[in-house]
This record gives sequence, C-alpha cells and structure tokens, in this order.
Amino acid sequence: MPRIRTIKPELFINDRCNEVSVTALLTFIGLLPQADDWGRYRDNAAIIGGVIWPQRAEHTAVHIEEDLIQLANAGLICRYTGCDGKRYLHIVGWFEHQKIDKPSQSRMPVCTGHHPDHRCGPCNGPCTLHPEPSPKAPGGFEEDSPNPPRTLDRPARPASTPPAPTRATSAPALDTRAAAATTRQGGVGITAGQEAFSEPSPKAPRILSEGSAPGSRILDPGSFFPTERDAPGAGSVSAKQLIGEYVASCSRRPPDDVIGHLGRITRKLLEEGITPEHVRAGLRRYGEIQGYPSRLPSLVNDAMNAPGGSGAGLARPGFGSNVPAHRAWTNPVDAATAYAEEL
Repeated sequence: MPRIRTIKPELFINDRCNEVSVTALLTFIGLLPQADDWGRYRDNAAIIGGVIWPQRAEHTAVHIEEDLIQLANAGLICRYTGCDGKRYLHIVGWFEHQKIDKPSQSRMPVCTGHHPDHRCGPCNGPCTLHPEPSPKAPGGFEEDSPNPPRTLDRPARPASTPPAPTRATSAPALDTRAAAATTRQGGVGITAGQEAFSEPSPKAPRILSEGSAPGSRILDPGSFFPTERDAPGAGSVSAKQLIGEYVASCSRRPPDDVIGHLGRITRKLLEEGITPEHVRAGLRRYGEIQGYPSRLPSLVNDAMNAPGGSGAGLARPGFGSNVPAHRAWTNPVDAATAYAEEL
C-alpha cells in the first residue's frame, strides 16, 4: 500500500541523483511512496511499471529495468535476493532521510549485506536462511545418463559393410533400403537415424470413398422455418467484391471505418441468402444518399420489396387477390372512381 513520504530539497542537487537519467530519477522518486516502512520493495520491472508508470505506455518494462540498473550503479538502491529466493530491492539511506513514527513490520526478506541485524519478514527476526547457490555448474549434469547412446551418436559404419538382413527380408531389398537411407560425406557412409524396415506395414493406405467437390453441402442455413435460400456456391459474388464496386464508384475513397462497417453488414446480408443484385442495389442507393452504414439493410430491403418490383404487389390480408397494395392518398378529382374498391 503506498504511503506519504518525504522528499528533501537536496535530492535534486545530489551528485548520485544527477548521475542517472531523468526517467531513472522519476522511477527512484516513485519508489519512495511504494516501498514499505523499511524501504523494501519487489525487484520486478513489470510490477514497478504498473504502479509508477501506469499511464505511460511508452515507458515499458525494458526501460524500467534500465532505470533500475542506473539506480543500482549510482548506489541509490540495492538489489538483492531474499531468503525465499525472490528478487527484492531497498533504498540506500532510507533511515537517514525517512522518519517513520510507528513503522509496521516488513513482510519482505532483509538485505543481509546492508542490514544483517534488521528483522526479516519470512524469518520473523534476524535472517537465518540465506539463498544458496546451485551446486551444479551451468549447463552441466551430476551424473551420466544410464540410457545407451542413440543411433545418431553411434560411430558411422563404413559404406562397404552392408547391414545384416533381419527376419524374412531378402538381401537385395535390404541393400536398396540401406542405400536410400545412407548419405555420403567425404567418401564415408553415414547411416540416417533409422534403419530399414524388415516388413511392410499391415495397414493399407486409406482411400476416399467419393471425390471432393467445392462449395458447401448444406442447402439450408439452419433456420427453423423454410427460407428457400441455398448456401452460396463457389462462383458467387463475395462481400469484398461488392464493397470494391462501391469504393470504385465513389469520387474519393471513403474512410476505413465506413468501408469496414459496410463490409461486415454486406457479408452478413450475403450469409442470410440475399442475392448479390439486391445488395448491390442497396449499396448503389447508399452511395446516392450516404448516411450511417447501419442503414444499408433497410436500403437492401427497399430494393427487395420496392413497389412495382419482383417482391412487391402483395395485397393486404383479408382482401381479394385483385386488390392492389396500399397506395398513398393523392386527392383525385373523382375519389369514388379512383378508390372504388377501397372506400
């Protein structure tokens, strides 16, 4: 939990503070309220960046690690490994510049190099556990592997000595397979990682029962009522082509957000089974009136069900088939003759 700390005016004219960069000095100042009452904190660049530089995305963990290296070289902080094996740091000269009235107990390990007599968090007193270095050398092993060497580790056999036939395989067939698995390097044959198989595989290769055909095999998109819409074939018009036609018809290229929005709506309309001609008509109408891209479905619907079109002329429910669709009132001279069937 952050605390309120004291910053002395001498901080900005201190020789050690002026040895580091400005960002490193800001990181050091940011560590003052984050450290506990004993001046200790986690030595983790990602954690420090999250609490000190949360709104500075350009100052990444790599830059913060560089700040910590500068602060350690200048002697402003000390980076150490605690008795729990984790990395910590403490601010050098903490008790000279910070006056804590009632310091709380630290939960972090103590730095045995600077404060060996101070209380250690995990040990609840002077630190009795110290991280021991690993007895193993870097990259070494304590003992040899009990497994025998692999085939690739065995010495290469001369090319003149063919492998002995095994099981029921004839010698000529085995020589052919061994020659195929042997490479030449400087006149010496080196056998590949596997030797020849002595018998063929008992499993026959799989054969497809029918040929593969392009396009979708699903005729109905999965609606719970019949839509009489088939899945698009391999040669159907794509949403990318329709949007390309729309962009080409514009005097200037529309913004990318508008193109992307129109592309998503166009793709959705085509997936519903709407014909490309109706979508193209809706895009053409949208190019004339413009507006928000979300109005494209209504424009496509107008193209599909416009009065006088292929999908228009539907009579109202309850009337005969000879009754045309609703017409707007035009205030004719002889209303009885014009609207004889509807009045």
